[in-house]
Amino acid sequence: MKLPQIGDWTDFAGLARLQQDRLPAVLAAAERSPFYRKRGVAPLPEQPLTTKQDLRDAYPFGMLATDRADLATYHESSGSSGDATASYYTEADWTDLAERFARKWVGITAADTMMVRTPYALMITGHLAHAAARRHGATVVPADNRSLATPYSRVVRLLHDLDITLTWSLPTDTLLWAAAARVAGYRDFPALRALFVGGEPLGAARKARIARVWGVPVVEEYGATETGSLAGECEHGTMHLWADRALFEVQDPATGELTPAGRGRLVVTPLFREAMPLLRYAIEDEVEVSYPECPCGWHLPAVRVLGRTAFAAGGLTQLGLEELVFGLPEEYGVWFWRARADGDRLRLQIEVADRWRADAAGALAGAIRGAYPGIDVHVAPVPAGGLVPFGLLTAQAEVMKPRGLFGPDEDWDTALRYY
Repeated sequence: MKLPQIGDWTDFAGLARLQQDRLPAVLAAAERSPFYRKRGVAPLPEQPLTTKQDLRDAYPFGMLATDRADLATYHESSGSSGDATASYYTEADWTDLAERFARKWVGITAADTMMVRTPYALMITGHLAHAAARRHGATVVPADNRSLATPYSRVVRLLHDLDITLTWSLPTDTLLWAAAARVAGYRDFPALRALFVGGEPLGAARKARIARVWGVPVVEEYGATETGSLAGECEHGTMHLWADRALFEVQDPATGELTPAGRGRLVVTPLFREAMPLLRYAIEDEVEVSYPECPCGWHLPAVRVLGRTAFAAGGLTQLGLEELVFGLPEEYGVWFWRARADGDRLRLQIEVADRWRADAAGALAGAIRGAYPGIDVHVAPVPAGGLVPFGLLTAQAEVMKPRGLFGPDEDWDTALRYY
């Protein structure tokens, strides 16, 4: 199975032809899945959406379109929007997954050492970056962020001592590393050349702050365990959907209408998926999709990921709040925040040095009232360590194994706690 490469088409019309040429094989693959055999497979414009609930109802292998013996890996989502969903991939699927992830404008090469700081668990994220890095010859440092073996103090030591050049993590993690490095006394990481981030909404203001803190480009990725990478950035900062590997539509939540562009909920039909074909999969993220002529020349649609449903009155979203927090003057040093919405009331805390407490709280409250006039907001500044405890930044590695025999002064309640 030959996978398209960027440059195989020269305009958006060529991209559309590539998608349409691939659709018959996609529909044929779906007919081999028990779920779609029962539902029926129609031409894509007539095909109903596949929902997360459909995937849950088909657990574990109701979506499988190949023999079990052909599977390479099995995964489950994080369950952030309900019960987890199952997904599975063949070796050929993994070639597609790794290629898409590796479409980073800064490149991944054999000269790189890449720290993977996302879960090596049922979710796909850590395995995906690991596979992409190894495919391109890079050395991988598997610093799983769900393990007590790699606390923040160890992460910054590895970043410094191993001359790590690339990282893959949540955007928030990069600020936590910076805080941990400051506490530990590390002042420079000269080998680092880019931070790969994904897994949460990232506004322009926070992205720019992270880039300034570390002095390297921040390269954003967008995807899901059920689909793998769906979009990535070009060198001009545009997030492009990988529309040569999946067909994308936008659903108007009010009318249900599906269109190639606009604002609404993203709908995905992977074009090269053996184990688990998905027809019009409703991924539940709100996005804006457009077709600009980007200077990069990729001729791929652009996407802005807006996240999930608003939490409170007046259109309040996490991304919108984040833009205001990181729009504060940089000298205030506000990196960490949290908010609780209750109807039209909002309580927000920011971690800020004492000298800037009043200024930061006043400026942020004013910015929120200006952006969301219907919100009754209260901003409470907390001192350094109030949201991110110093103990979290300085904790040492804790590797626990099963143990039965203890000395007289040891805590034998830990006998079977090896997780």
